[in-house]
Amino acid sequence: MMGTLQFIGGQELIIILLVVLLLFGSKQIPEFARMMGKGMREFRKATEDIKREINDETKGISDDIDDMKNSLKS
Repeated sequence: MMGTLQFIGGQELIIILLVVLLLFGSKQIPEFARMMGKGMREFRKATEDIKREINDETKGISDDIDDMKNSLKS
């Protein structure tokens, strides 16, 4: 996400905020921000879970390969 934010300047950010204000109104912005924050947390958690599963699976494969290498060296 930080890579995308590097390309957004101050003027673009102001325009985006104005569009959000016009679309949702001042009363709905806090609720919208909470929903966005919750969605981002859930997405980040899901991403971390997937990374953890991949690392766990590849760790097992790496261990098996290392065991085979050691048995071939003996």
